[in-house]
Amino acid sequence: MKMVRALGSSHNWGRQQAELPDGRLVFVKSSASPSAAGVFASEAAGLRWLAEAGAVGVAEVVEVTERRLVLGWVEAGVVSSREAERFGRGLARMHTAGAEGFGAPWAGFIACLAMDNRGAGTWAEFYGARRLGPFVRAARNEGRLSAGDTVVMDRVVERLPVVAGAEEPPARIHGDLWSGNVMWGEGGVVLVDPAAHGGHRETDLAMLALFGLPHLEVVLAAYEEEVPLADGWRERVPLHQLHPLLVHVRLFGGAYRDDLLDAAARVLAL
Repeated sequence: MKMVRALGSSHNWGRQQAELPDGRLVFVKSSASPSAAGVFASEAAGLRWLAEAGAVGVAEVVEVTERRLVLGWVEAGVVSSREAERFGRGLARMHTAGAEGFGAPWAGFIACLAMDNRGAGTWAEFYGARRLGPFVRAARNEGRLSAGDTVVMDRVVERLPVVAGAEEPPARIHGDLWSGNVMWGEGGVVLVDPAAHGGHRETDLAMLALFGLPHLEVVLAAYEEEVPLADGWRERVPLHQLHPLLVHVRLFGGAYRDDLLDAAARVLAL
């Protein structure tokens, strides 16, 4: 494999475009850090699992080792409402491919942060015990949240059974579906860098809304035509944004704390 060009670094690993002996271009993440091995294995497992649904384009896993993850190269295509509609319908089908339960049988990571992927009986239990609770405690220990902030977040966790909406079966979700992980390729949208697990489908939609996506309303309309969403899903968007905001609090602190507490206040008002 021959490196073509460096693409900078992110989360303690390098990124390169490389060429295989057969001439194919690939994307390479690499790192000598011992922790990277778990990240790369988790991402590869998630990509393969999402691809099994056959619903949305997913980056091909070419190779995964303790030191690197090699993915098929995605050539940039056109960002259009037509592709947005295709993506919305495909995302709905991917979600309905389902999961055996909430969580996943592989170790979880989002960016460089570990996540507990052990299962739970309901999504509210899973979200509180595996996502919100551990990240709130870690942010408090890291000095990113105050004791008062922690009390607010604990109140949210207590109210999860009330504000989570009607129970739904586990969906096959990407888990980190912000716009940077939605690549508009030549043949349509291709998903990369997942934190995939059995979760709630509204989580992916809320993540798309958190940092914006071109033609998002087209995506959402097509999704609803394919598989209708439960009543009140738009009001629950802040609930599903709490975990990604906690991720950003832990990684970057600063203004994301205010965004987190604003979202928490809106959840407590439901």
